[in-house]
Amino acid sequence: MSAATVIVTGAGRGIGRTAAIRLARDFAQVVIVARTAANLEETAARIREAGAEPLVIAADLRQPIAPVRIVALTLERFGRIDALVNVAGAVAPTDLFAMSDEEWEDGFALKFHGARRLTVQAWEALKQSKGAVVLTSGASAMAPKASAAAIGTINAAVNALAKAFSERGVVDGVQVNSVLPGPVLTDRRLAMLNKYADTRGVGLEEGMRQFAAQTGISRLGRPEEVADLIAFLVSPAARWMTGAAVRMDGGEANAV
Repeated sequence: MSAATVIVTGAGRGIGRTAAIRLARDFAQVVIVARTAANLEETAARIREAGAEPLVIAADLRQPIAPVRIVALTLERFGRIDALVNVAGAVAPTDLFAMSDEEWEDGFALKFHGARRLTVQAWEALKQSKGAVVLTSGASAMAPKASAAAIGTINAAVNALAKAFSERGVVDGVQVNSVLPGPVLTDRRLAMLNKYADTRGVGLEEGMRQFAAQTGISRLGRPEEVADLIAFLVSPAARWMTGAAVRMDGGEANAV
């Protein structure tokens, strides 16, 4: 484990929580961010078990001041930032013609602008450490659908944002990549699959089988698989890899 610090947003559940716990094997300090402090306590306990020191920060990344506070608290406690993993950003799966301006703005406020502001705010510290950034997008960026238009559209914007940061990163010594997970079996995905199964009048197991077949994959992904990919992207082994949008989606046909 290196004497280094990583910030992980969206660490209260799902891929963010799993990534933070995985990164505790590689970083001595793990800063975990989510809107609700209570959701971070289990993550913090697992980080301690792995031998790293957690810093819990409850913050709503929709608020422009939140990244300023996150970076300030991190530097005050640990004095450095070596990696930033932007995961926060659930977007409503609403039809293109039903989605309100407020829903569009909320999706961009958290997943796009939250990641943008935090990366900008942490950039100087990342320059000093020659650090790494990951922005989490999604396989839907490759083929946005009208039935959930904002998800694919915002994910595509996150990919473009990561590429823009990576260009500056080449000059400043900061590595930036984006990760595009496909269907991963998080609690949020499980709730969606329950609705999917109900609308088809089948049980959850059969609904999952039908969903996998529809998307052209053999099974849903596991959060641990995406966490391992993120850990690689911020590791020394991936140092020459920058500006990449890395799909991990089981070969999802709808993302081609």
